[in-house]
Amino acid sequence: MATPPRQVLQYSVKLLFLSEEQLREGLHLSHPNQKALRLDVHAREEGAEMAVTDVDGVCVFKCLVNKDTEYCRVGKESILITLGYNNALLQFTSHSEYNMFSNALNSCRNINKEHSVFSQRTEDSSAAQYFQFYGCLSQQQNMMQDFVRTATYHRAILQNHTDFKDKVVLDVGCGSGILSFFAVQAGARKVYAVEASSVAKYAKILVQSNNLADKISVLSGKIEEIALPESVDVIVSEPMGYMLFNERMLESYLHSKKWLKSNGMMFPTFSDIHLAPFSDEQLYMEHYSRANFWYQQCFYGVNLSSLRNAAVDEYFRQPIVDTFDIRILMARTVKYTVSFIEAEEEDLHRVEIPFVFQMMQSGLIHGLAFWFDVAFVGSLVTVWLSTAPTEPLTHWYQVRCLFQTPLFAKEGETLSGEVLFVANKRQSYDIQIVAIVDETGFKSGNVLDLKNPFFRKYGRNITC
Repeated sequence: MATPPRQVLQYSVKLLFLSEEQLREGLHLSHPNQKALRLDVHAREEGAEMAVTDVDGVCVFKCLVNKDTEYCRVGKESILITLGYNNALLQFTSHSEYNMFSNALNSCRNINKEHSVFSQRTEDSSAAQYFQFYGCLSQQQNMMQDFVRTATYHRAILQNHTDFKDKVVLDVGCGSGILSFFAVQAGARKVYAVEASSVAKYAKILVQSNNLADKISVLSGKIEEIALPESVDVIVSEPMGYMLFNERMLESYLHSKKWLKSNGMMFPTFSDIHLAPFSDEQLYMEHYSRANFWYQQCFYGVNLSSLRNAAVDEYFRQPIVDTFDIRILMARTVKYTVSFIEAEEEDLHRVEIPFVFQMMQSGLIHGLAFWFDVAFVGSLVTVWLSTAPTEPLTHWYQVRCLFQTPLFAKEGETLSGEVLFVANKRQSYDIQIVAIVDETGFKSGNVLDLKNPFFRKYGRNITC
């Protein structure tokens, strides 16, 4: 079925062009001798097309207003639109007509937002929670105080200063803007710092207070929805979540390549996710016993035991975020690599990681342990950021996924199977694990919800 043409909205307005000097002197909204003009507003996929014509039908002003256009309300009946160094003041005949225009304009500006890649893949409730979380200075502080994280980024950028000197840089999900400051320290000519949460206002304050407004431009919005005035030489970002993939910001990082020059660089450049089988009877029993609450047969006179199995299933669906002694690992790791230069967003919608482990010791296998490394491949040096259990702890910790039923394997036997990550609209993944001891045919696995991990260090759930 063909899409019906969108309605053309018409208003009666007065139009005044203003210089920067006139704006500084103050606006004079009363122009009684000026004739009313006709404003036509056409809703387009890319925004609202506005055209002002005089009584003879001659177009005297035309522009496209979208999410990146600067405009503001003036008084109760006027709007000021800024296009580069030009300013156009539209004065409506009444406050009610201005309100009708404003509502129509907002609807047009949201067309792209509703159809953006981010909006299509993300539930509104998840996005609201996500951006509220990262809009807090306390959470920015938590990440900035991760010495391994921040110092490694600083080293990767500063030690590859030739890749940044006099270059244009894009910082995706800039948060406080710390990576943008590092890029300027390395000699960047211009940095576009993009941030969708409310912390963008704090980033702007830091830029102003550090006298870098000429170097760093903070853009409020999602990378999928904003527009840059030019292509960039380098993209920097910190898009990794628990188990590397959680929060699905890696897709936003990959999406940002549309602004990257053909010979551009990405920091980080690629990532390795590592997995290995582990044996930890204490963890398994501890996790299992969390459901014992539901085994009570007289909780204020109520028998809860019929829900114990459901509780066990729910708890075992939670990946466990903590750290551990590497001696619990029962085989050498399997590695899966994601190249940020080569990968496309669609590649992360479904990630399959097959594995074959040669068991180095006999015992019960309670699940698989995961961690990741990222590499910053510069012209001068390659710098690694590792979240391995053998390295200093980071705020990513490591993640362990329990099997529903432990598997017994002897030294020398092989454990094979697959880990499948399936992206969901809650900015996370459903994880399916299937594992089999090849020599015996014993099989186990689990289905887990990466959106709802258990943060074992504090004995609580986390929402990020």
